[in-house]
Amino acid sequence: MRIAALARMVALMSLSVLAAITLCIASDQTASADEVIAFLDEAVAYVDNNGMENALQEFNDPTGSFVRGDLYIFAYDFNGTCLAHPINPELVGQTSLLDINDVDVVGREIALAKRGGGTMYIVFPNPSHEGKEELKQIHLENVNDSMYLGSGRYLSDIRASFDQGERDELVAFVNEALKYAQENGKEKALQAFNDPEGNFNRDGLYIFAYDYGGRNLALSHQPELVGTNRIDAQDPNGVYFIQQIIDVAKNGDGFTYYVYPDPSNNMTPELKLSYVMDVDGTWFLGSGIYSSD
Repeated sequence: MRIAALARMVALMSLSVLAAITLCIASDQTASADEVIAFLDEAVAYVDNNGMENALQEFNDPTGSFVRGDLYIFAYDFNGTCLAHPINPELVGQTSLLDINDVDVVGREIALAKRGGGTMYIVFPNPSHEGKEELKQIHLENVNDSMYLGSGRYLSDIRASFDQGERDELVAFVNEALKYAQENGKEKALQAFNDPEGNFNRDGLYIFAYDYGGRNLALSHQPELVGTNRIDAQDPNGVYFIQQIIDVAKNGDGFTYYVYPDPSNNMTPELKLSYVMDVDGTWFLGSGIYSSD
């Protein structure tokens, strides 16, 4: 009986140790989206209660109350100048930022913040992983139209780097489609883009097109969506990706990220880096490459 009791005690102790290890592992993981939003709301309240100057001083303090593991607050004004960044203080005072895939990070953030805020993706060094460049889902809030605050969570298991050669091929493909549209007209171009067996569906690449109201004009692998308005379409993480690609196209051209079904992988949702270009001020076209490629 004593042996049995001792065995039960050892088993209970083992479970306790295992539980403690599990908790430690869990505590080392990145924050949830809800935790990021709550943290950001706390920072906005701090600005309201303490004023911008005091708040920026606190946000810039790497040992302050707004640095918690891989969670921290950054701040920019609407001219694109960095006002606070406790992890990368060299960014403070700078006015632009391109990530490793040539995404205009600050430009995308400003466009989103001007709509009041929301969520988007960037690639940025993870302080918990020795500064490794990783995909990050950030959330932004507009603070009295004077600046915006942001914070985010790292999605470390998703490949974040897209090869320069892949990006160059993507840009060349979209430029080819733009030239075709300019030389052949909108109607003929959209017919070609919507043909799943046509010249603009090759090696996993395809052309999509929208007008600036969010109405889809070409989507060869999802023909049921052609003609529908997708302005409020969200990806699985709540990113309003059509609104964000419209922001990019309005600037002429550029890259952006979102999660979207990959037709070359059984329509499995994957991270997508898209490049879009304005056609004539009324509609735009683009294409993208997937992280699993």
